[in-house]
Amino acid sequence: MSKIRMAVIGVGHMGRFHCEKIRALEADDADVELTAVVDSDASRAAELGDSLGVPVESDLAAVLERIDALVVAVPTVSHADVVGQALAADVDVLVEKPIAATLEEAEKLLATASERGLVVQVGHLEWFNAAMESVRERVTRPRFVEAHRMGPFPARATDVDVVRDLMIHDIDIIQRLVGEEPERVESIGVPVITDKVDIANARLTFPCGSVANITASRVSPTPMRKIRFFQPDGYFSIDFGEQSVVIAQRGAPDENGERPVKIDQLAIDRGDALLSQLRAFVRSVRERRVVAGAGTEGLAALRTAFRVIDAMPSFDDEIAAAEVSSS
Repeated sequence: MSKIRMAVIGVGHMGRFHCEKIRALEADDADVELTAVVDSDASRAAELGDSLGVPVESDLAAVLERIDALVVAVPTVSHADVVGQALAADVDVLVEKPIAATLEEAEKLLATASERGLVVQVGHLEWFNAAMESVRERVTRPRFVEAHRMGPFPARATDVDVVRDLMIHDIDIIQRLVGEEPERVESIGVPVITDKVDIANARLTFPCGSVANITASRVSPTPMRKIRFFQPDGYFSIDFGEQSVVIAQRGAPDENGERPVKIDQLAIDRGDALLSQLRAFVRSVRERRVVAGAGTEGLAALRTAFRVIDAMPSFDDEIAAAEVSSS
């Protein structure tokens, strides 16, 4: 493949960023080209296309024959249709998380990609955060994980609950590092602003004995994106927003035989996670193998996300239980 011709479909919040980063990627890699932007909102697409000097289309079919790879940033409910069209045209895909609206749709997409030898990468962006990249090889035996991903309600509308919107980032990271999916899931969630769950907590217990406690909220005034790993040889605290890492480990024995705890703050070169993710995708397309963010990992994260949702007692059940206990 001499040049990887890329297009972005859905140029709202994330799609716009993808276009800008692909343009930045062009400056470092002459074999990458942003060929077109696609959006059903003609005025929005035209505004971005004009600013980047890129052709604009309102119909994906119009560009499929002239691209090699597609970034999909449309609403989740449309992922199956859009990704399916791209795969049918032998186009590799980077799709924003979650991979699809349902497990059945996700499984069908991955089966098609496998049959046609195509790349499907899922946009679990935090895996490429510079802080995460600096320690993910050192987190090898986590016994307990605690994650908080919280912030104000986004100005843009969301078509999924907070589990598939936010918590899925931490589910993905934890499952990759633990190396398996949970055997037991306990959870609770509450709709606050939307008719879907806006704040949730889940406790995941893995076959290896690891336990993860995860909280996600899109109705919190103060942003927080942190995850902590506790394992026999140390404690790792990662702040995704600050791109910082604190490590606590037992030091060498002193003259009294005691092993003091050594606390270090790693020096992190702040990175661009979205650009790193796109580089990984381009590498996957060029080498014909998934380097990171595989569709199978995206499917595993979505599978656990649905288990978290399904494990939540309904609000009506909680009211009924409270009425029984008070009678």
